[in-house]
Amino acid sequence: MFIEKLTIPQRLTLSFALVVVVGSILLSLPIMHQPGVQTVYLDHLFTTVSMVCVTGLTVLTVGDVYNTYGQIICIILMQIGGLGLITMLSASALYLKKKLSLKEQYTLQASFSNEHNLELKPLLKSIYLFTFSIEGIAAFILTFIFVPRYGWFKGIFNSVFIAVSAFCNAGFDNLGSISLQGEVTNVVLNLTIASLIIAGGIGFIVWFEVINIVKEYYKSSTRVFRIALKKLSTHARLVFLSTGILLTLGTFLTWLTENGNPNTLAKYSLPQQLLISFFQTVSMRTAGFSTLDYTLTRPITNLLYIMQMVIGGAPGGTAGGFKITTAAILVLLFKAELNGQREIQFRRRTIRDEVIKQTIVVLIFFFTAFMLGWALLMTTQTHLEPFNLLFEVASALATVGVTMNLTSELDTIGRIIIMSLMFIGRVGPATILLSIMSKTKRNIHYANADIYIG
Repeated sequence: MFIEKLTIPQRLTLSFALVVVVGSILLSLPIMHQPGVQTVYLDHLFTTVSMVCVTGLTVLTVGDVYNTYGQIICIILMQIGGLGLITMLSASALYLKKKLSLKEQYTLQASFSNEHNLELKPLLKSIYLFTFSIEGIAAFILTFIFVPRYGWFKGIFNSVFIAVSAFCNAGFDNLGSISLQGEVTNVVLNLTIASLIIAGGIGFIVWFEVINIVKEYYKSSTRVFRIALKKLSTHARLVFLSTGILLTLGTFLTWLTENGNPNTLAKYSLPQQLLISFFQTVSMRTAGFSTLDYTLTRPITNLLYIMQMVIGGAPGGTAGGFKITTAAILVLLFKAELNGQREIQFRRRTIRDEVIKQTIVVLIFFFTAFMLGWALLMTTQTHLEPFNLLFEVASALATVGVTMNLTSELDTIGRIIIMSLMFIGRVGPATILLSIMSKTKRNIHYANADIYIG
């Protein structure tokens, strides 16, 4: 078969492209639309790419354009997009009803986590069970907000839609043109959505590790919490620490730069300001939900958001960006060089050279795409501000989905560029890493050479 001859990265890319084509055709059907809606196929293609790549950028309003049938398709597309990057890797083998070679199994397992050797079938089942459980709990909580407002059917449906979108870090809602900006101080809704975003962005492997440790803790006759925490892997420790630092720092900096802005935070109380700042920081880690108008936030705040967007979330989850572990390794590398250390260390563990090389490759790939996309948009969209285009590029490539009300102003070429960036941002880093890990290492060593830096 043709598919059997494809490499895993090629299967991954082809699978995503196929879902985009089928999804866009389905969403373009009149039966999926609200009465009287006039759209073109490119609008539905853009929306589908954004949903499958769990970005959130759109040129139309989901709740105003698509009816219940269309919104069900949207939920499916977001779920495939959120789970697909991980599960398609292993499901490709199950679909073909053949066993992976040992080399392919190692490559797939390494894409989840270098420190875990998990069987693929149980892993796939666990991912689905974990995802649907979290989404179900969150949807139940959201029904207490939406059912009194919209009635039983629409209230439950909206709750499910937003829960799936939030956990998959997609950033879409079906509430109409007002979106979530009318819920800026709703504590339950903001914290529920933020929790879903964080859960999806942490990564499945980390959560499975935590769940197993908790199980062992309660089964143990001597329950010592400190000992249980020591069982966390280096990867999990790095993810939790980096996430906590970025969320805390991002919340504080957002509050610091915006608390005096009368168009954003100044009109709210201090607790509300902190809630709004926290939600923006969480959302910038590739979710795309917004309770503020980013054309009204200050330039320094938007620059901060661009930095948060490109970092993204953790590997092995639903988040995008060049990943929080990549940023953490860069910080550790900087620290090691300053201290004159030959090895990069974290919590009395040494980061392998292979991981450092993969970090550099991902960074080069990401920022090459970033600068190329920005250059193309500045060349073709001369009617728009360069900084606003930079914000849009960061949002698309990092699969975030926030915008400075710019997406609908892009012409056809601009929209194609943004679609390409979303697709590259979702599929690119994974295929690059899988290609690297599937290569046979050659043990050839030449004489050392000195290169002067700085």
